[in-house]
Amino acid sequence: MSDPNAAGDDEPVFEAAEYADGTVTYPPHPVGPNGADRVGTIDLREYDAAVITWTESTATPPGVRAPNTLAIVEFDLGEEYDGPPVRAIGQVADNADVDVGDPVTPVHAEELRDPDAGIREPDSQDWDGFRFEPVE
Repeated sequence: MSDPNAAGDDEPVFEAAEYADGTVTYPPHPVGPNGADRVGTIDLREYDAAVITWTESTATPPGVRAPNTLAIVEFDLGEEYDGPPVRAIGQVADNADVDVGDPVTPVHAEELRDPDAGIREPDSQDWDGFRFEPVE
């Protein structure tokens, strides 16, 4: 597929795994869905994605914005990819309006939730991740 560092920046990679049988999964796993060995990674930021479905949560956990729009998106890995769909779920950036079929792109966020609002020690885990931003 592609080199995960091809984006040429210091931004974290939205990493999916590629397996010996050609399938790709997100999140990455050591072994593919058909038992194939993992042979590499790809950066999903390099591919087009579209909203499959979305919802708005108004009762969120401590430190998570409310309301919180979430979307399931599907990545288009191109005509050469013949495996199962590659999908991810995540927050929509700035609670933007999205609809089924809308194109989106993953963008890195330093904090997906407020580390001081939960019961865990803030230094005990990573708080960053990716949100989906509509493509204009």
